Amino acid sequence: MKLPTLKIGSYTMPNPIALAPMSGVTDRPFRQLCRKLGAGYLVSEMLACDLSLLKSAKSRFRLNHDGEPGPIVTQIAGSDPEKLAIAAQFNVQNGSQIIDINMGCPAKKVYKKSCGSALLAHPALVKDILLATVSAVNCPVTLKIRLGIDDKTINALEIAQIAQECGVAALFIHGRTRIQKYQGFADYKQITLVKQNIDIPVIANGDIDSPQKAQQVFEETGCDGIMIGRAAQGNPWIFREVLHYLRTGELLPRPSTDEIIQTMYNHVENLHQFYGEYKGMMIARSHIGWFLKSVYAKDANQKTITRELYTISNAEEQLLFITKNIMRKAA
Repeated sequence: MKLPTLKIGSYTMPNPIALAPMSGVTDRPFRQLCRKLGAGYLVSEMLACDLSLLKSAKSRFRLNHDGEPGPIVTQIAGSDPEKLAIAAQFNVQNGSQIIDINMGCPAKKVYKKSCGSALLAHPALVKDILLATVSAVNCPVTLKIRLGIDDKTINALEIAQIAQECGVAALFIHGRTRIQKYQGFADYKQITLVKQNIDIPVIANGDIDSPQKAQQVFEETGCDGIMIGRAAQGNPWIFREVLHYLRTGELLPRPSTDEIIQTMYNHVENLHQFYGEYKGMMIARSHIGWFLKSVYAKDANQKTITRELYTISNAEEQLLFITKNIMRKAA
């Protein structure tokens, strides 16, 4: 199929396949890996709009885009229009080239603070936030939403029209309601409805976990791009597989076990270097578990090896374990 061109403001992306922002997952090392394997648009982990929180070690890592090619996209969250505007300015001053506002996160700790998807219940506040943020920065501002709070209050089209009127440059839509979290199935009909009624780029998100599903979503919604989230955990190859299939109609073979393990090893090394050995080792545990699911599928070995990895508390030992107990067994 002919891929659409994804353009946000003055930025034209290499391709319309995006990596979704995921807290605790899409840090700089993971973004670098997904970009290398074909992702055309990448967004940082979510940052709070409270500037006092940006002094924390966690935020400093999330603000780190050193060596990444543009456009640098930072996602911010909050419910106060003035604070969000100030946060947007702060991030632009620190290198961000596109600001994304999170109105889609369904997590309880975010929702209870009237942030993320909770904002969808308050269209007037959504408008105030978007107007304040768009007027505060001289760069594109994008918005990520869900369909609504629940199936009785679906208002994605209303929010989309507000976003367009406020000068938002692109809209990312997860095809579930807040109450669904990640249960059930994404509703692409609602995304199609939005796409048919606004002029800014619309990017579809939710349940895109294969090349065939990616093509289905493009064809069904007519969207300008797709966004892949959970399906990339432990499987960053999904970006090159989707791109190849959409361009040629042919499926690439799955990566070999050797490629998966070597990629995992290199990624763990990158995490150690980025965070420091101890913190990097702790964060790498989850990533290793995701990668091993690709190697062992439902094999009992995966659980056994993962349990053993969680007993290791040293970065060097973690790499040595991968070399001795995973690489050698795979060979």
